[in-house]
Parts: sequence; structure tokens; C-alpha cells
Amino acid sequence: MKLEVRVPTLSDSVASGTLLPWRKQVGEAVTRDETLVDLETDKVILEIPAPASGTLVELRQPEGAVVKADEVVAVIETGENTVPPVAAEKPVQPAVPAAAVPTLAAVPPAPAMPLPAATPAAASATPGTSRREPMSRLRSRVAERLVAAQHTAAMLTTFNEVNMQPVNELRQRFKAEFEVKHGVKLGYMSFFVRAVCQALQQFPIVNAAIDGTDIVWQGDADIGIAISSPRGLVVPILRRAQTLSSAEIEAAIADFARRAREAKLTLEELSGGTFSITNGGVFGSLLSTPILNPPQSAILGMHTIQERPVAENGQVVIRPMMYLALTYDHRLIDGRDAVQFLVAVKAALEAPDALLPAV
Repeated sequence: MKLEVRVPTLSDSVASGTLLPWRKQVGEAVTRDETLVDLETDKVILEIPAPASGTLVELRQPEGAVVKADEVVAVIETGENTVPPVAAEKPVQPAVPAAAVPTLAAVPPAPAMPLPAATPAAASATPGTSRREPMSRLRSRVAERLVAAQHTAAMLTTFNEVNMQPVNELRQRFKAEFEVKHGVKLGYMSFFVRAVCQALQQFPIVNAAIDGTDIVWQGDADIGIAISSPRGLVVPILRRAQTLSSAEIEAAIADFARRAREAKLTLEELSGGTFSITNGGVFGSLLSTPILNPPQSAILGMHTIQERPVAENGQVVIRPMMYLALTYDHRLIDGRDAVQFLVAVKAALEAPDALLPAV
């Protein structure tokens, strides 16, 4: 019996995807749920599995083809008497030159923040030459959204700096006990997420969004955590982050990073955030102005921790300092609210005991 292999259901915000190199070829045996091909969408890479065990007898769509949900891309012959096609059958030719489609290879995670695995095998041209390859759908979509954000929002950035010594001391005091008890490391992100959630409760306008001529007030803090990759930016969402413990936040972020490397994030996990946090500090950024992630109205930028001289009680002392940047949509958020929100985040981080109520 012949079974059709179809493109899985996509989200409302994703209309189509591009087929990456086929993992199986015509004539090869396949097993149920084995991945036949990966589908690159605007947000994630989805796997298209075999619906049953059998032999792959037809490729309806070649590598590089743009396909929509429920479209047939291959055919499998099932049953014990399945006869593979003759070896002389010509393979489906790719829709674009093979050299133009980057192959995917595993990349080890960066020490501070693991990165998704997909990266072109050849990252640059040889000396004296140039090379050209098409943008990935994810990179192209990120580019479109960033440009759209510049044109549709009145973006303004306010800055502050935070003394990270109290957080560092708290992490040193509890990190061993925390990891033994919860099976995950106590990082910086849980402190920032909890500080942001507290500040959003004080200034809910920062968590709101513009929809036409309406303001949409959000009851939950659904925090997007930006993860950078050679393919582009992915921002999985911590749902109802205001209800999560530090251990739950750290575990969720570690899980996001792992599944981003494996291209296992779902479309639902990348949709519907109300506020975002991005950490350029893991790459050494001292100061930057993050760009909004529409339709969100604000994004917090973290930066590298750097020892600097600061004044305390009339004395100059050396402290581990971090610049914070809050980019916000000035159409909705007044400067006063934006500045006070950032000051509230700073205050929470400089008195962090309340951010780690129970180890």
C-alpha cells in the first residue's frame, strides 16, 4: 500500500517552508517516525517523519522546494512484498544549485549561552574569491521583522547600570546547593527574569501592546529569551514567567537552548511573547540598543559584566558593573514609565535576596 508523506500543520503566522536536503533517497528502507527531511520555516526547522515503515518510492518535491501545510512531498510503499525501484531511476534534481544550499553541521555550544546547531559548513570564501548563497528563511524573516520594527514603532532606548556584586555573592553562596537540589545551574537569567516580572507588575504598560487604535493589556508576563545562532535569532517564550521559580526558569532556558541546538523548538514556543530579554554580554558587548520584537513594546538588553571604579559612600571602589538598555515603543510607553521600570529592575538586582526566596 502506498502512503503519502505530507507537510505537517503549520501555525497561523507561518504560511510555508523550504525543504532542506533529503535524509532518505528513493529505494531506501524507512521506519515509522524516522525523519525523512527537515522543513525550514520562518521561525524553526521542523522534521517531516515517515508515517509508516516501508520503502521510499517517490520524492514529489525536491530539496529547496517551497511547500505548504498538508502538501504531499513523498510516497512510501508499505508491506512485506515491497519492491524498491530500479537503481537506474534518476534522482529528483534540486530546485536550486546544490552549492547554494548550506549544509547543516553540529556546532558545540558557547560556554555562557548554547547556540542552535545549524550552521553552514563553509562559513567564508577562500582568499581572493567571493561566494554567494541564499539567505535562510529564518535569517530572511528576521531581517524583515527588524526593518518593520524600525518603520512601525517609535523606538527609544534608555540606559542604566547595575552593580552585580550582590547577585554574584548570592550565586556563589547557593550555586552548589542549588545545582544538587534542582539538577540545573544557577545562572544570571533567573535573576533577570524575576526582576523583570516584578517590574512589569509595577509598570504594566511596559508589558502591553498596540493593536490598531487599541491598547492590549497582558495579564501574564510571557518573557521571550533571545538565543543567537548562525542561522538567525530565535526567541522561545517563558509562559507565565511571573509564576515560575528560579529553578523552573533555569531549567526551561537550559531546555530551550538544548532543543534549539537540535532544531526541536516548536512554532508555539516561539509565538506570543509580551516582553523580551537579550544578552549580548555573552559575546562581549559592553553597550547596545536592542531592537523591538513586534508586537511587543519593550525589550531589555543585558551586557558584559566589567569591573569598573564606582563611588560608594564617598569612596572609590571596584565593582562588577553591567550596563542595561531598555528599548521601548514611545507611542505607548512614556519616558517616565520606561526609566522607572529600568530603575526597578536595577533595584531588584542590587537587593537580590527576594529574587531567590527558596533554594
